[in-house]
Amino acid sequence: MSDLLVRGKLKNTYFSYFLMFNFYYSGWALFSVLISIYLIGLGFSAGQASWIVSISFLASMIFQPLIGSAADRYGMKRISTIAFCAAAATGLVFVFCRSFITIALFYAITMVLLNSTNPIVEKLATTSPFPYGKIRIWGTIGYALGTQAAGYLYDAISPSAIFIAFVVSILICIIGTLRIDVDPVEAEEIKEKDQMTGKEEKTGFRSLLANRKYVYYLVVYALFTGVTQATHTFVPSMFTYEGLPASAASTILSIAVLCELPLVFFSGKFMDRCTSKKLSLIAFSLAMIQLLIYGLNMPMAAKIGITLMAKHPAGMLVIMINLKIVSSLVSPKQQISALALAATVKNLASIVFNNLAGTMIDMEGYALTFLILAGILAVGMLLLVVFRLPEGTDQHLFS
Repeated sequence: MSDLLVRGKLKNTYFSYFLMFNFYYSGWALFSVLISIYLIGLGFSAGQASWIVSISFLASMIFQPLIGSAADRYGMKRISTIAFCAAAATGLVFVFCRSFITIALFYAITMVLLNSTNPIVEKLATTSPFPYGKIRIWGTIGYALGTQAAGYLYDAISPSAIFIAFVVSILICIIGTLRIDVDPVEAEEIKEKDQMTGKEEKTGFRSLLANRKYVYYLVVYALFTGVTQATHTFVPSMFTYEGLPASAASTILSIAVLCELPLVFFSGKFMDRCTSKKLSLIAFSLAMIQLLIYGLNMPMAAKIGITLMAKHPAGMLVIMINLKIVSSLVSPKQQISALALAATVKNLASIVFNNLAGTMIDMEGYALTFLILAGILAVGMLLLVVFRLPEGTDQHLFS
C-alpha cells in the first residue's frame, strides 16, 4: 500500500475518498459514543461527565466558524489535514489524561477539531469526481462500524483501547485526505471573476450576516435541527419508559441508522432534480409525522416503524439539503464559513431545545412534549412555505 501511495496510484481515486470518509466517521464514533461510560468508569460522576461533554459542545460553537473561515481562505484540504493531524495528537494525549481539567481540555480540543472539519468533509463529497451518495455512504457505514468497535474494545480489551483505535482511524483518514484533489476549476473561476470586476468579493461573517436570505434560512434550520436533536435525545428514554428493554431500544436505534443508507446511495437520482423547497418540505413532513405518532401515543409498533422510517432519513436529508441551499445562497468563496456558521446555529439550537424538552418531559411527560415540539416544527414549516428559496436544480452537487 505504501508503494502505491509513493507512486500516486491512489491519487483522487474512489479508494482515497473511501479512506477519508469511512475512517473520519468511524474515528468520530470511536471518540464520542461511549465517552460518558468511559468517564464514569474512571470514577467521575454523571454530572462531571455531563460538564466535560458540555464544555466540548460550547468550545465547538466558538471555534467552528473560525476554522470554517480558515478553510475558505487557505483551502479545504490544507485545513482539514492540519486539523486531523492535531486531532490524532490530542486524542493520543487523551489516553493518558486522568484529572478532570486535563480530560475536559483534551476532549474539548479533539471534539472541536472533529466537529469543525465536518462541514469541510461534507462539502468535499460534493466536489469529488464521484456521485455524492457513493462517497457519503461510507460515512454512515464508518460511523456504524466505529460505534460497534467502541463497544467491543471497551468490553473485550480495555477502555483506553478505544482511543488508540481512534488515533489509528484518523491516521488512515489523513492518508485518504492527502490523496484527494479539491477541484481547482471553481477557485480559478472565482479568481477570474475578481480580476474582471476589478475588486474582490467581500468575505467574512459580516457579509454572511448581511445576506438576508441566508439569515432567514438559519432561523428555519435552527427550528428544524433543534426539534429533531431533542427528539433524537429523548426517543431512547421514551422507549424504555414505555416498557422496552434497553437492549431492544438500542437494537431499534442501530437499525434506524442503517435506514438512511438507501437515501444516501441514491441521492444522485433526486437531490439535483428536486427543488430545495420541495425536499425541505419532505424532510419537515417526515419529522412531523414522527412527532405526531409519538405525541398522540400511538401503539408501540407504530412508534418503532416511524423511528425506522423517519428518524435518520429525515436528518440525513436535511444534511444534504443544507449543502444544496447554502451553495445556492452563498458565494463559493464563503461556503465553508456559511456551513460552519449553520453548524454553530445547530449546536446552539440543540442546547436550547434539549433543555426545553427535558424540562417539559419532567413536568408533563413524553406525549405532550412531542406534541409541543410538533407545534414548533409547524412554525418552521410555515416559515419555509413563505420563503422565496432558490430552486437549486442547476448545481449538480450530488450526481
